This record gives sequence, structure tokens and C-alpha cells, in this order.
Amino acid sequence: MFKDIEDSGLVLFGCGRMGSAILAGCLDAGLTPGAVWVREPDPSGWLKDSGVRLTAGLPRRPAVVLVAVKPQIMTAALSELKGLGNGGSLIVSVAAGTRISVIEAALGADTPVVRAMPNTPAAIGRGITAIIGNTKVSVRELELAETLLSSVGQVIRLEDEDQMDVVTAVSGSGPAYVFHLVEALAAAGVSQGLPADLAMTLARATVAGAGALVESSACTTPARMRENVTSPGGTTAAALKVLMDERAGFPALLRCAVAAATERSRELGNV
Repeated sequence: MFKDIEDSGLVLFGCGRMGSAILAGCLDAGLTPGAVWVREPDPSGWLKDSGVRLTAGLPRRPAVVLVAVKPQIMTAALSELKGLGNGGSLIVSVAAGTRISVIEAALGADTPVVRAMPNTPAAIGRGITAIIGNTKVSVRELELAETLLSSVGQVIRLEDEDQMDVVTAVSGSGPAYVFHLVEALAAAGVSQGLPADLAMTLARATVAGAGALVESSACTTPARMRENVTSPGGTTAAALKVLMDERAGFPALLRCAVAAATERSRELGNV
């Protein structure tokens, strides 16, 4: 599964939450720890015990360099990676807001680059990652990036890099919307008289269970599932009349939220 990486090595620049999630997924999938070089200024106890190489030195031509640093230190990271540009190593970036053109400008126009946007459920192997490569990425290299990232969940390929801003708004930022839904649902239960701990237990289990049901029912649309549990004149119908209001309900709020996140992603990409 990881033959190319085993032969030439993987360099992981940055090993915070997302970098650690991807690394853990790869190790669980069988990648040999000794084939991984990690550059992380503040390694966790787990990382220190993982068996990977925590070193300032790098292999001469690693198969893949996975860049998982915070956007504000991306410039410094790319400066350190200049020697690996212009072919020989595939650069996979999960740094939010950094466009492929920025990486090409720093490392060289002939550098194969894959830009990726994973999301936080990657931490439990349930993420979804969107990827797109530049014109220098071969079919084999794109498959290699897909193999690497599929260790933490689904991988989809985009047709245009501009789609990444909307992907960021929908799936990259999306888990936070769901977390807030749990908060809001629990708070609503409290407002109607439930104890806070009971309301939170109900909200957590309901959102998690409904999400799992949606995922497991691939042949049934969410709309049909909603209709199946909504009896005319019943309690669910009363609630949905409020939530589905086109001016003040979920549709309007989520359109505004996703539009705001998309615009912010574009702004970050132009910094």
C-alpha cells in the first residue's frame, strides 16, 4: 500500500492535530515508522513514542512531503523545503488557504503539488478530504496522495482549485457547525425544562446517531429520510415548519454561513 513511501520516505512538516491524525492513520494502515521523518518543534508524547524519526535532517529525495503547518508559518516551512522542489518529491499540502501557485513560487514551477482539505473527523478515521493536483502531478502521484489521505477517511478529487474555497466552507469548517448544533439543541432542551446534563446527552446521541444513519443509508436521500419521520400535524412537522423557513430557518442561515466561510477562504488565499 505504501511501497513508494517505504522505499524513499515520507517527510511530515508539522504534526499538530491534523498531521498527527494523518500519521496515526498511516501507521495503523501499515506504514513503517522508520520510513517517516517528522519536523515538529513541540512533539507530543505519542509522537515521541511512535517510532518515527524526529530529526532536523531530511532524506535527500523523499517520495512525499506532507506539509501540515499552520497558515501563518507556511512561508517559513516552504523556505526550508526549497531543496526538495522541482521534481523528485511530491508535495502534499493540507495548510488551509495556501494556493498551489504559492507553493510553486516558493519551490519551483516544476514541483508536483497536491493541495488537500481534510476535516477534523480524520482524527477517528471518519474524515473526508478533497484533493487537487497541479499539472506536474502524475497519475501515479495523485494516486499516492489519495492512498496517503484515505488512511483517515474518504478522498474526493476536485476539477478546479477554486472549488477548494467552497469545500473548506462546507466540509472543512462543517464539523464546527454540527458541534454548534449539538450545543444549540441541548440549550433548547434546557429552555424547555430539561436538566443540562440530560439535554446534552440527548443532543449528542441524537446528532451522532442521525449522522450515522444518513451515512449508512446511501440509497435514501436525507430529504426522504426527513419525510419518513415527519407525520402530518405531528411534533416533528411543527418543529420543521420553523427550521425550514426560507427567510429565517436553516436554509437561509446555512447559505449565509457557507458564503461567509467561502469568502474568508478566498481572502486567506489572496494574503
